[in-house]
Amino acid sequence: MKLADRMSLMGTETAFEVLAMAKGLEAQGKKIMHFEIGEPDFDTPQNIKDAACKALKDNQTHYTPACGIADLRQAIAEHISKDRRVEVKPEEVVVLPGAKPAIYGAITTLVNPGEEVIIPNPSFPIYESVVNFVGAKPVLLPLDEEKDFRFDISDLEKMVTKKTKMICINSPHNPCGSILTKKDIQGICEIVKRHNLWLVSDEVYSKLIYNDEHASPLSEPGMKERTIMIDGFSKTYAMTGWRLGYAIAPKELVDMMTRIGINIWSCPVSFVQKAAIEALRGPQDFVEKSRKEYIRRMEYIHGALNGIDGVSCRKPRGAFYAFPNVKSFGMPAKDVMTHLLNDAGVACLHGSAFGKYGEGYLRFSYATSLENLQKGMPLVKESLEKLKK
Repeated sequence: MKLADRMSLMGTETAFEVLAMAKGLEAQGKKIMHFEIGEPDFDTPQNIKDAACKALKDNQTHYTPACGIADLRQAIAEHISKDRRVEVKPEEVVVLPGAKPAIYGAITTLVNPGEEVIIPNPSFPIYESVVNFVGAKPVLLPLDEEKDFRFDISDLEKMVTKKTKMICINSPHNPCGSILTKKDIQGICEIVKRHNLWLVSDEVYSKLIYNDEHASPLSEPGMKERTIMIDGFSKTYAMTGWRLGYAIAPKELVDMMTRIGINIWSCPVSFVQKAAIEALRGPQDFVEKSRKEYIRRMEYIHGALNGIDGVSCRKPRGAFYAFPNVKSFGMPAKDVMTHLLNDAGVACLHGSAFGKYGEGYLRFSYATSLENLQKGMPLVKESLEKLKK
């Protein structure tokens, strides 16, 4: 089959490929512990499900405006205005079937072929994939393990050229579990303003921060008009399968991202949008309860990984990922991952799935029960210690 040349530029998300491998082994009768997918193991809160059921019973099953229903855009605007301490209007909100369309929409509408986008690396692979797909150049800024997987603002400044159009950031961070401090964000914003750049700020884990406050560039003076802030419902409210996210951006950009939606998905799902209103305006006890549970899991997996000979792991400060260093085993991280899958029945991801600077690391998702972690980590220890012999 002769495909369009552009398809060679599009990457993938390896988590789903590894999940397929793990499911294949399960089909053969092998017991697998799943730490590869970043999906909360909690069920969606009942009040949100009830709101969706009510919407279905009320026949909310038709097309909606491509940018989202007015009530949800209003609810999101109110939520972000309060949470990020900046006035957001409903017309500055676009509702999308997940957060990935916001990444695609922002890069596609703003970045021309030949222009450059700075992306801290390792990172969620879709940023680099979309930049390549539009014919632009990803410029990778290494995250420093010694700095808790952050970067020096001076290093970011050095990467800006006349071709730079955009910077993409993600905090709390996938895959490293790190966060950007308020000082970091202020430094990034100064560079963005000084060089007249766009900033994509992926904040889908904003409610999963452990002992710090979330810092958003949207809150900084002069940044609202040059920031595309991305958030969603999947991680905060355990709504991964509902597929609903949103972006906050200047109205002109919202209109262009809406046009992309009209060309691809027409509109977000009607009754899911009704459920999302309940998620934002209903009780928030689930959010805090799940955050505290992730802290318990984080403490366990952080200690367990550091208790393995040859493994070192920085303490995650947000999201639900541990990113241990396995360079001491002297083999590609993908080979370590494959060994764990076949030998121990433990599915995780190799760090190089998140870019070249992820080589030498593994990503473990602890969005699973503490019981599963307590079963799985001894298997990881036993299996990795075989590689040391």
